[in-house]
Amino acid sequence: MTIDVRAPHAAYLAFWQERLMCTLTTQRLDGSPHVVPVGVTYDPAAGLARVITNKASRKVANILAAGAGGARVAVCQVKEGSWATLEGVARVTSDPAAVAEAVRRYADRYGRQPSPNPDRVAVEITLTRAMGRAV
Repeated sequence: MTIDVRAPHAAYLAFWQERLMCTLTTQRLDGSPHVVPVGVTYDPAAGLARVITNKASRKVANILAAGAGGARVAVCQVKEGSWATLEGVARVTSDPAAVAEAVRRYADRYGRQPSPNPDRVAVEITLTRAMGRAV
């Protein structure tokens, strides 16, 4: 089922607030998918999903390789009969305010403050599609 990324129904939004691990799928240079577990936060008001990570990670390299226009990516989570996928264009930012906001949202969703990391960046995904089934 397709969901409005900026105005998801209550059950879908509640599902994205549960403490669940997700996957992020990026594309390698050879076109094959690179899928890794991540923590994701969903901000429908801004039309963004956010991931915090290390700037030397493969996912960051894959996104940067796509160029200034960003990389098409998907994040997904599953729990029993419920699933949700967010798709969009990812860009990497090292802007301190953007990284701090991503960390704050991560701490809110996952109930723990990440360890300090001077190499932390944020992946901001400008959302273009949301789909899923939240039961």
